[in-house]
Amino acid sequence: MQVLVVGETPLSIEDVVAVARQEKSVALPVSTEWRDLIQRGADFLDQLLQDEGVIYGVTTGYGDSCLVGIPAHQVNELPLHLLRFHGCGLGQNLDLITARAVLVTRLCSLARGYSGVSHALLERLTWMLNENVIPVIPSEGSVGASGDLTPLSYIAGALVGERDVYDQGQIVPVSAVYAEKGMQALVLRPKEGLALMNGTAVMTAIACLNYKKAEQIALASTCITALNVLALEGNPSHFDEVLFAQKPHLGQQNIAAQLRTWLNSEVQTEHQSSRLQDRYSLRCAPHIIGVFEDSKTWLRQFIENELNSSNDNPLIDPVNLRVLHGGHFYGGHIAQAMDSLKIMIANIADLMDRQLAQLVDYKMNNGLPRNLTGATAERLPLNHGFKAVQIAVSAWTAEALKQTLSASIFSRSTECHNQDKVSMGTIAARDASRVIVLTEQVIAALCCASVQAIQLKALDGSLAEVLAAFQTWVLQTFDYVVEDRPLQHELQQLVDHFENLELLNSELVHSIG
Repeated sequence: MQVLVVGETPLSIEDVVAVARQEKSVALPVSTEWRDLIQRGADFLDQLLQDEGVIYGVTTGYGDSCLVGIPAHQVNELPLHLLRFHGCGLGQNLDLITARAVLVTRLCSLARGYSGVSHALLERLTWMLNENVIPVIPSEGSVGASGDLTPLSYIAGALVGERDVYDQGQIVPVSAVYAEKGMQALVLRPKEGLALMNGTAVMTAIACLNYKKAEQIALASTCITALNVLALEGNPSHFDEVLFAQKPHLGQQNIAAQLRTWLNSEVQTEHQSSRLQDRYSLRCAPHIIGVFEDSKTWLRQFIENELNSSNDNPLIDPVNLRVLHGGHFYGGHIAQAMDSLKIMIANIADLMDRQLAQLVDYKMNNGLPRNLTGATAERLPLNHGFKAVQIAVSAWTAEALKQTLSASIFSRSTECHNQDKVSMGTIAARDASRVIVLTEQVIAALCCASVQAIQLKALDGSLAEVLAAFQTWVLQTFDYVVEDRPLQHELQQLVDHFENLELLNSELVHSIG
């Protein structure tokens, strides 16, 4: 297993996803310079406490209680009260992959050295990731400022021996894990509860996972579009290079180039329809999928900048030895990225829904059987093929579209009006996750329907290499429908294994190189 060093160099979205999927372990830097930087921040805080300096969240209460001074003999108890009163999260728990992504995202921020935390805290977070002892984090309860306080309290709680963790496939009390391993719970230093909780790790981690899934959706929808152009005897000239040179959106041009390359076969000229212009769901596919492709640059920039930021408050400057009070916990960039992403992805779901409507309707599918049934003529009256699948795709698409209302515009004033303008970034990220799941279900259905249509037109032996590879990937899970049968499990298997489509990425990129 590869080792990802967290602390000295920026992480990428792919780094977070790899750690989340247990494809990489993590380690802290071994350099003296990094260790000294971390230690200086912790020592500076100790010195301020000795000098009776006033530090928000260390010698004062939190939020609107910042005017309440904490007596010196109670300072060490304050982090425990913070994590305990925030233990009110509800809703579905984040799954193990997402919770691991949250943990490495928080580690990345704290290991930058501007949060005043100790080596011991960073080492315990690293241990949790490598031993796969991961806090169970409820998904609901954050308004995205002051960061993801409530969900992140479950990391802090696990560190001090409270709350539950995922361990060896089970949810167990973390105290039992510590006892089994002969370990002591961590004792948080005065600012460490705030440093752990006052940040954007949950929304950013979810954003990293959403971004990679969105890439797979764009890839699959382009492959599906190519198959459907063939099955519907569409017009490949809609993706002409000169045509797309006249509208210079690079991502849109890349999608058109993929379609142009993958449709470059004798089969389609032999079977091409006499229809001069295809319906928009074929002809305009690059314009729809291309919106995401062209947005990837700024989406990545927003997400990775947030990932590699110090986003708690106050920050502790270990170089100039200053306490910096600010608002870096505000998740506005992630909120904007996720609100935008969910619209882009829902539009792709809608595109796929419209393509399936063409495939199943004998009035517009250029000779395919009704509802894509593969039944023999004798059995045809009994069989209904993909009729119900098309209804389900319509339902999933409608729900995805319904989820696209921007979360960031629903800012609430909370915490005695101290948090009077908040980002809603975590809700935006969760909304985007739901849209992605629904769209993956739509994509799974289209994978099956498109491969079925290709076989019904007897085109499966003459596909371009990339489309043949995509068809093979689908057929690992799906069998052609001859007689009606439930498709639930095959569809769910495709959704569950959707990340495996990444195996085709290098081949797909090479095909248009």
